[in-house]
Amino acid sequence: MAQDLGNTQYFRVEAPQDTAVRKILEVVYEAMVEKGYNPVNQIVGYIMSGDPTYITSHNGARSLIMKVERDELVEEMLTEYIRSRHWNEKKN
Repeated sequence: MAQDLGNTQYFRVEAPQDTAVRKILEVVYEAMVEKGYNPVNQIVGYIMSGDPTYITSHNGARSLIMKVERDELVEEMLTEYIRSRHWNEKKN
């Protein structure tokens, strides 16, 4: 089989870290809802302040969210928002 060395091959695998951040956000969100908190307000409070007490300890949510850098949380949420708006599919 001949290789075409003039073209770039693309190979993409979802990074395990992305999956981990997404799963952590899911667990934290569900824990906040179960405890009756507004998850958006509480997660924003945590991201803005760095104070983990904005996140409930229910189901280990507080310890989980502290395993992820706050900028990674923002990146994951913004990436998901862009995907949901299909902005990444628009061409100039």
